[in-house]
Amino acid sequence: MIKLTNVSLMRGRKVLLESASAQVFPGHKVALIGSNGCGKSTLFSLLRNEMSVDAGDCVVPADWRIVSVAQETPATDRRAIEYVIDGDKNLRRLQAQLHQAEQDEDGVLIGKIHGQLEQAGAYDVEARAATILSGLGFTNVQLTAPVTDFSGGWRMRLNLAQALLCPSDLLLLDEPTNHLDLDAVIWLEKWLQRYEGTLLLISHDKAFIDNTVAQIISVEQQQLITYTGNYSAFERQRAERLRLQNIEFEKQQQKVAHLTSFITRFKAKASKAKQAQSRIKQLEKMETLLPAHAASPFSFEFVPPAALPNPLVQMEHVQLGYDDHIVLQQVKLNLVPGSRIGLLGRNGQGKSTLIKLLAGVHAPKQGVFDTAKGLKIGYFAQHQLETLDPNATPILHLQRIDEKATEQQLRDYLGGFGFNGDEALSAVAPMSGGEKARLVLALIVYQKPNLLLLDEPTNHLDLEMRHALNIALQGFEGAMVLVSHDRFLLSSVCEDFYLVDSGEVAAFTGDLDDYRDWILKQQAAEKAKANSDAKALNEDASAVSERKIDRKEEKRREAEFRKQVAPLKKALEKHEKAMDKCSDELKTLEASLSDTSLYNDDKKAELMQLLDKQAKLTQELEEEEMQWLDAQEQMEAQRASYEAQ
Repeated sequence: MIKLTNVSLMRGRKVLLESASAQVFPGHKVALIGSNGCGKSTLFSLLRNEMSVDAGDCVVPADWRIVSVAQETPATDRRAIEYVIDGDKNLRRLQAQLHQAEQDEDGVLIGKIHGQLEQAGAYDVEARAATILSGLGFTNVQLTAPVTDFSGGWRMRLNLAQALLCPSDLLLLDEPTNHLDLDAVIWLEKWLQRYEGTLLLISHDKAFIDNTVAQIISVEQQQLITYTGNYSAFERQRAERLRLQNIEFEKQQQKVAHLTSFITRFKAKASKAKQAQSRIKQLEKMETLLPAHAASPFSFEFVPPAALPNPLVQMEHVQLGYDDHIVLQQVKLNLVPGSRIGLLGRNGQGKSTLIKLLAGVHAPKQGVFDTAKGLKIGYFAQHQLETLDPNATPILHLQRIDEKATEQQLRDYLGGFGFNGDEALSAVAPMSGGEKARLVLALIVYQKPNLLLLDEPTNHLDLEMRHALNIALQGFEGAMVLVSHDRFLLSSVCEDFYLVDSGEVAAFTGDLDDYRDWILKQQAAEKAKANSDAKALNEDASAVSERKIDRKEEKRREAEFRKQVAPLKKALEKHEKAMDKCSDELKTLEASLSDTSLYNDDKKAELMQLLDKQAKLTQELEEEEMQWLDAQEQMEAQRASYEAQ
């Protein structure tokens, strides 16, 4: 196991950890959380043996294969799939040795290396690499494209695919979802749930953490604090601990009062009833979580826009595209004050294209696109970070928007976004991605928009800033359109979802769980089609289509196939029932854990018992899901074998 004992770590003069201790057992999946700059990535460097402790001991099993995601991608003409396979250094070394042995005509060594290659998975490595790349959003055409054809975000996906393909005992993932869209995140979750090694994950995506780990290690005040359960369990445990200590709790009560004020103002108005009910639900959910973020350095809100014309945007029969390529057609969408829309859809289907139309970046090819007089847009996209003046300070950026504001007013405002003291007077150029994203958000909020267009706004933002943004969006009175792979944000602030798929934009009637199921069905259908296409090609190549099978023989084969898959069908039904049972029990536990009295000192034993049961049920659910997937794959393999005969 990994064992940290009284570890002290420094970066320059900054103390990151001071006499901190923690341990991670083999096969456990753990999220490492904490504010930006607290030392999470430095701790990963320590585990990779790239640095040593300043004091204490860090023990990692010497025989463990440690894999992490490369941060740089060379500009190479290697095909994407070959580049991914290159990440398995042991496999490539064996292949080179085999080539040399064949040159030397050393039969004994050739036989030995073939055995080692089989053990290393050489004979199905291309299929495994293609499966991973497909899950991460690459098309079949892109598999053979050179690495140089891909943008920075897609190159990071290639590096992630390298890490997932490599055999490992310890997998270190630092913000793996930053460059993924929602369907790729869902696929990665499933992959990690089936991963048999030890996982250490750094992520700011609450839903992703919830669905992949059963233990949290939190960096707090230069210490490593271990919590049992996923991120939701961590929030509850930490919230109650801080509540009992009364740490800055009054500051968070102001946030509750702000949401309550919105509810009080609008719940009696029919036109605002839906939004008010949404805030009530969110308030009920967040009241127990707010203390977990009591010490957050971020605090801001959207003030009411100067005008709220109704409607803000009207679209009828709109067609969108580039040059001769049509991306979306017959789009009908009206945005009114209070619209809170989340756009769902697979990568490349047109979500960002639609947002760019609303932002005025693109014009429609045809159709009606009307905007109200007084429309004021706040548009956040990743390219907006590059529009910042690298030589200007945060205060100067604001002064260019509002020349009348005093420096102190601007300092006070920027403090809510984490720019305190000299940070407000520092140039943008050396800022991190997270700092630039916070500044862009600060500029947007300052301008009092009545239409918010947010395209992956949480990339680079840490958990505390995501929480502050979530709270601020609850009180936004204008219209909002959001694209995000952060399901917690989507479910918290969106009241309607639209699916962008196959050239159309249509209302999605389900929730995000339904969307996950839709994605999985799409992936299964595409896999089945790929298998069918491959079968058709094989049949064409071997002229199997000309072979006539006796009807009696066909019936015999069908009966044999049904007999073979019968145990698998029973196994699938068994695992589905077990999953339903675990899910129901977990829901009951969640309800029990929401009882605040449970966190009193006299009920500590009962609390720990419930948390332990929750962790076991979560693990049991993951195991049942993995067994269900294994049975499903065996079923597909049996069917493919049957159809190929």
